[in-house]
Amino acid sequence: MARLVVAANPSLVLLDLTLPVYDGLLVCREIRRSSDVPIMIVTSRSEQTDELVSLNLGADAFIAKPYNAQVLLAHIASLLRRAYSGVNNHCLSCAGISMDITRNSVTCNDSTVELSKNEARILYLLLSNPKAVVSRFELMDELWQSDEFVDDNTLTVNINRLRAKLASIGVGEDFIQTRRGIGYQIGLREND
Repeated sequence: MARLVVAANPSLVLLDLTLPVYDGLLVCREIRRSSDVPIMIVTSRSEQTDELVSLNLGADAFIAKPYNAQVLLAHIASLLRRAYSGVNNHCLSCAGISMDITRNSVTCNDSTVELSKNEARILYLLLSNPKAVVSRFELMDELWQSDEFVDDNTLTVNINRLRAKLASIGVGEDFIQTRRGIGYQIGLREND
């Protein structure tokens, strides 16, 4: 089921935890493993543990039924604003690559690759601060507005996916450098 959702490339997923065939929590986890699409849980299961588990598995919001339709629409609008607010109408260039922020893509040596929402946000922060180390906290706060329910490994997974996509277009492995215990930095050469 999660593969069908990811293949449809939605802007937002509204997911009930009580599904006829699949467990909604399992679906949420599977979607999050392969996509950064915003996930809003809309369910009649209103226990705090359901909300906590949903958020820990990657959901971005949790709304318990019954709900007011206008309130639900306001939550959806807010989640979409947060999820796609980092998109500006310009490009950033640094160290031989160019990022088109409006298309969430990056180009190097006439090769282009599309980035997920989280990959684009990470690269945008790094390119916006090319000579600085961007802390893990700053990245997690930008991606999830909190590090309270996010496993530290989740950021590492996103960084590794970004590195793999950059490598697929010829960007060197040392482009995103890890500063142990601090964060990440763009690896600039002397003439950059």
